[in-house]
Amino acid sequence: MNLGPITALCASAVVAAIPLMQAGLGELVTEKSGVLNLGVEGMMLMGAVSGYAALTMTGNPWIGLAAGAVAGLLMSALFGVLTLVLLANQVATGLSLTIFGIGLSAYIGKPYTSASVPITVATMPIPGLSQIPVIGPAIFSRTPVDYLTVVLFIVVGLFLYRSRAGLVLRAVGESPGVAHSVGHPVLAVRFAATLFGGAMAGLAGGYYTIIRLHGWQENITAGSGWIALALVVFATWRPGRLIVGALLFGFVMTLQFYGQVLGIAVPTQFLAMLPYLATVVVLVVISRNRNTIKLNSPASLGKPFFAGN
Repeated sequence: MNLGPITALCASAVVAAIPLMQAGLGELVTEKSGVLNLGVEGMMLMGAVSGYAALTMTGNPWIGLAAGAVAGLLMSALFGVLTLVLLANQVATGLSLTIFGIGLSAYIGKPYTSASVPITVATMPIPGLSQIPVIGPAIFSRTPVDYLTVVLFIVVGLFLYRSRAGLVLRAVGESPGVAHSVGHPVLAVRFAATLFGGAMAGLAGGYYTIIRLHGWQENITAGSGWIALALVVFATWRPGRLIVGALLFGFVMTLQFYGQVLGIAVPTQFLAMLPYLATVVVLVVISRNRNTIKLNSPASLGKPFFAGN
């Protein structure tokens, strides 16, 4: 049996899942603090164009990825000032951030649309494990950025559920008034979580242009920021479940490119809409059980906090 197409499909699914994991993890931490940032798509696009621009100018992919993370962090800082300091509506501000990011990234990225920079982060196969059929090339022949993403999930999981600082962050997301009354800096915690979410979204954008697609074009993320937002709900705000969800969505996103290779007799237009159709279906299914959402979502998600209360 020729395992080549299946191996390529699994490897591409993992590559497609990594930026979803990065952006989703950042948004999960942000929402755990009680902040709802719908500007993930805009932050990813700004990270994508900034990262590729930095790569073009320096020839160093690591500087490009760092620039992407910084761009996302700056966008989230703007969101934090507007919503946490000036108490603007979080939903409206997040949507505005996405629209702003789409437009600004398209403008900044004009000179780089036709630029070709083949430099990327080299893969780092793990000896022995990378030789395992199918899963070896897919999981154990990845770049250091991919491995770092998995490590970040472990660190964030330990931080949220095995550390005092993580307990404080979750307390701020559940009941900021109570957390404030016992002396915890609610706004500082929320601002830090928002900045982390922005940096991760920017890193995800840089991953698109530097590692996955090796180039820049307008709207290169193609709505992946919205899928990352849906993944947080799909995972019921649990990091481990988010990894599984990202891999499933990565497989669906990749299927549109490998459908014909695998002999799937389905119109390419239908395969192209599968990731977004899957997002809608998942949200509808999860929303049917309101108790699951209420038990797992931060109680103060999206609600402004007045320190004077």
